[in-house]
Amino acid sequence: MPQAYIGVDVGTTSTRAGVFDEAGNLLATARHPIRNWHEAGDIVEQSSSDIWDACARSVRAAMAEAGIAPDIVRGIGFDATCSLVALGKDGEPVTVSTSGDSQRNVIVWMDHRATTEARLINETQDDVLRYVGGSISPEMEMPKLLWLKRHLRQSFDAAGHFFDLADYLTWRATGSLQRSTCTVTCKWNYLAHDGGGWSAPFFQRIGLSDFVAEKYARIGTEIVAPGTRLGSGLTRAAAADLGLSAGTPVGASLIDAHAGGIGAIGGRDGSGGTADVSDRLAYIMGTSACIMATTTEPCFVPGVWGPYYSGMVPNFWLNEGGQSAAGAAIDHLLKSHAGYAEASAAARKDGLDIIDFLEKRIIARAGDVSRAAQLARDIHVLPEFIGNRSPYADPDTRAVIAGLDLDTDIGAMERLFVAGLCGLAYGLAEVIEAFAAHGVHSSIMIMGGGASRSPLVRQIMADTTGLTVALPQTREPVLLGAAMLGAVAGGAFASIGETMAKMSALGRLSEPTAPGMAEFHSRKRKAYKMLREVDRGSREAMAGFEPTLPRQG
Repeated sequence: MPQAYIGVDVGTTSTRAGVFDEAGNLLATARHPIRNWHEAGDIVEQSSSDIWDACARSVRAAMAEAGIAPDIVRGIGFDATCSLVALGKDGEPVTVSTSGDSQRNVIVWMDHRATTEARLINETQDDVLRYVGGSISPEMEMPKLLWLKRHLRQSFDAAGHFFDLADYLTWRATGSLQRSTCTVTCKWNYLAHDGGGWSAPFFQRIGLSDFVAEKYARIGTEIVAPGTRLGSGLTRAAAADLGLSAGTPVGASLIDAHAGGIGAIGGRDGSGGTADVSDRLAYIMGTSACIMATTTEPCFVPGVWGPYYSGMVPNFWLNEGGQSAAGAAIDHLLKSHAGYAEASAAARKDGLDIIDFLEKRIIARAGDVSRAAQLARDIHVLPEFIGNRSPYADPDTRAVIAGLDLDTDIGAMERLFVAGLCGLAYGLAEVIEAFAAHGVHSSIMIMGGGASRSPLVRQIMADTTGLTVALPQTREPVLLGAAMLGAVAGGAFASIGETMAKMSALGRLSEPTAPGMAEFHSRKRKAYKMLREVDRGSREAMAGFEPTLPRQG
């Protein structure tokens, strides 16, 4: 009897579901939008109920597209952004919003309201911080929790459960309060190695001793490996929502980028050989970007999250670099350009989205995907609109653009687009160089996420980093990684490692670099580094000055 597995991915703006067979072949996908509330002060909130409803709609649509019956599905897995969910003791939403709206009970990963709290935590210099590159990020959960305690104490006290979003989804699916090693290790300062667990001195030092007194009941007392079968599978209520059978196995979750890593780096190569995951870097590029490397021994890289034991691949250490704005940075650059309306109309006329439209024009003009970067010769972008995640761990960094003129046509927009891609590539190269300086080496980079399907993006990344860039055979590695969790929970494979080897493979490799492009990118990187100094210098110049006018939203 054929078997199928479902992966559900919750991103920043939508949920997606993918149906795969036991060999990792994609049978169908579906997407449904989710609501975001944006407010001044880098505040971004969501509703866990809205997210669950979007998951249900995506799964039902993917199942209809695949044309298979529920009893064919032998397992389901969930991944999600590392957002914080607050629920009451009976599972009702608890507001995280100053609006008081109870439906707004999710602090989204990109919400930077807790920047001050992150600084307070970092000032403790607790030894736990060694395992987040020496500096905790406001994107992580402890600063967000401390913010809630300091600014919304009623919500903090009323909450019976705090979940990473991916763990909320498995709780909603099964009723199990078990948390994934991936989520709590990578975003909650849980120490998975050597039986470390939660650190009571750390919580007491940062002002969250409440969790120690409660014996960690609200944040997780049982931590399990990704793919572990949870509870008795889908509850009747969850099965009815998803259109699946009650009891369908559910695997413990992964963070979205980590699901992409699992779905990408373990694949068989062209000769069918077994992957050496420690030689393969995963670059998962969505709204933000994650740069993930696995090692057999812990490597401490300043400004880079980790090392996390079994944070992604079981029994390996993970170092996780990242860019807080990747796809979001490119979208913002394009939408802010005067030619956006004209380009969007032309793209619609050609039946393309705007990125594909611009890329088609750019490559046609350049005649070579590698040389296309030369269109950005005179414009330079530091695309760090919401801070630098790594290797500088500076949430106050902001974007800088040099070389703008008064041109408003599509050609000018193309130049800005390419310059933005180059800026992202140079930020990626900085992370890879930080890795190498501390013993983390890779020769091949596997790209996942929507932008990975762009030959222009892949080539600029290859030319800048010097690494061979490869695609996973599947066009949906994040969904595949989530489905792998279901395959392990359903007993099709004994472990995540075995599942990676059986359900994934590598596909296309990057083209050779065109002559002269190494020097071109070397020169542009000098300009990029100068922009970083401009950002730092401008902030230093204005430090200590408090404006008398209120900030406008």
